[in-house]
Amino acid sequence: MRILLTNDDGIHAPGLRALYLALSPDFHVDIVAPEVEMSAVGHAISLSRPLRVKKVRKNGRFYGYAVSGTPADCVKIALQELLDQPPDIILSGINLGANVGVDILYSGTVSAATEGAFMGIRSAAISLDTLENPDFDFAARFSKEIVRFLARHGLRDGTALNVNIPSSPPHEINGVRLTRQGMSRYVENYERRVDPRGNVYYWLSGEIPVDNGTPDTDGLALRERWISITPIHYDLTCEEELKRLKKVVFPTDF
Repeated sequence: MRILLTNDDGIHAPGLRALYLALSPDFHVDIVAPEVEMSAVGHAISLSRPLRVKKVRKNGRFYGYAVSGTPADCVKIALQELLDQPPDIILSGINLGANVGVDILYSGTVSAATEGAFMGIRSAAISLDTLENPDFDFAARFSKEIVRFLARHGLRDGTALNVNIPSSPPHEINGVRLTRQGMSRYVENYERRVDPRGNVYYWLSGEIPVDNGTPDTDGLALRERWISITPIHYDLTCEEELKRLKKVVFPTDF
């Protein structure tokens, strides 16, 4: 089985390396990842500048392709230009920090997986719920279970898995819970600063998580030390609001 690995933390990220080391003994693994960190770029693609691709070597051996673009760019160019054969599965990660609630709209990690799903490849985004002193070992080993699950059961067209793993020791993790995307969000503010030349700039800071508290959502499951797996797709249509608005008569005298 052929697996494509990508991420949004960059080709030299330890989470990506952990995935590679865990999977490469059992599968054919290709890496196509951003040259530098591309966190929170969402599903952006490069239109106004060319993509440059570099071969990266580690320990004297070819490791993967570094792309001067976004995670979605990496998946596109991997499938269309760089790989001799299409992958059976795409894994994006392991991301440093969880991707739950509305975070998935900003996440480059998740967007790489959904780009794979758009292109007909079974895909999953994998994130570890910590920002400090990460131990990717268990998450990397659990990724094998994700691969086996995708190989055995597949997914609906256009659907990917969003997997979030607690940073707790493995014996403290309760198990796996299939969840829905919550509406967790952040209350944010910008810190105003002045550089040495007197120019004003702003730094996003003061993030306070706010959760909707629904029991079957990704954020709550993660906090209760469950591995959260959410099937996601990007049909953003609000069906209930569509039905309501169809009853509204818009003016036609324009």
